[in-house]
Amino acid sequence: MANIKYITDLGEPGLKVFSGLSEPQLRHWFEPDEGLFIAESPRVIERALAAGYAPHALLVDKSHIDGEAAHIISLCGDIPVYAGESSLLKQITGFNLARGAQCAMRRHTLPSAEKLVRNASRVAVLENVVNPTNVGAIFRSAAALGIEAVLLTEACSDPLYRRAARVSMGTVFQVPWTYTGTAVQGLEMLRSHGFVSAAMALREDALSIGDERLKSAERLAVVLGTEGEGLLPETISACDHTVIIPMTAGVDSLNVAAASAVAFWELRGRDKTG
Repeated sequence: MANIKYITDLGEPGLKVFSGLSEPQLRHWFEPDEGLFIAESPRVIERALAAGYAPHALLVDKSHIDGEAAHIISLCGDIPVYAGESSLLKQITGFNLARGAQCAMRRHTLPSAEKLVRNASRVAVLENVVNPTNVGAIFRSAAALGIEAVLLTEACSDPLYRRAARVSMGTVFQVPWTYTGTAVQGLEMLRSHGFVSAAMALREDALSIGDERLKSAERLAVVLGTEGEGLLPETISACDHTVIIPMTAGVDSLNVAAASAVAFWELRGRDKTG
């Protein structure tokens, strides 16, 4: 049964997770256990719930209780559901709620990188991709285009950061992911599991993305670098191939999120064509 609490006091302790904590503080909320993250909008929250993430508390626009948020509220059991006018909620969060709902949720313990890729044939490696919008967009492309796991270096933006999760449309809860050490360390592990690696980088000796040697690889890791600078030189050197997307009109490259979509589609493998 829904445990709806209409907000009368902005100092209500249960509201702190929505207003008074930074992302790093949320991550350490239950130390030594895993912390919290904030999922925004009913669709994103529903995908997180479907992936097994446990809800901690809901914040909803009271006009959505019998509307867009109704189904989410019904799925969350007896956790606190804090409800108020949109203007009041904006005072709490500092911005308008996306589709009238936010949910504080418990994080999972992340799997090891080796366990994650054990049965995968196509994975992505992200090196220092710091923009959460780009991380979210990469995950959305990964889910849509057959990437079975994503490995991230520690400097990457957290996939569960609220903007990344929202931009991904909740696919950060569908595509398995974890952190590796450096990209080079991740590539060494992948090579030991039979993966060929393809660095997306501007190099004169690079293969065109349509090269048959790439698509025919039984197990392939697509390696993408940070915005602007791209991959580190040592990461490129550690890869089996360097790959470019041919450009026209004097454009040298695409944004990393756009490049990921092209690469995931082109390199999806013969058994994933269609």
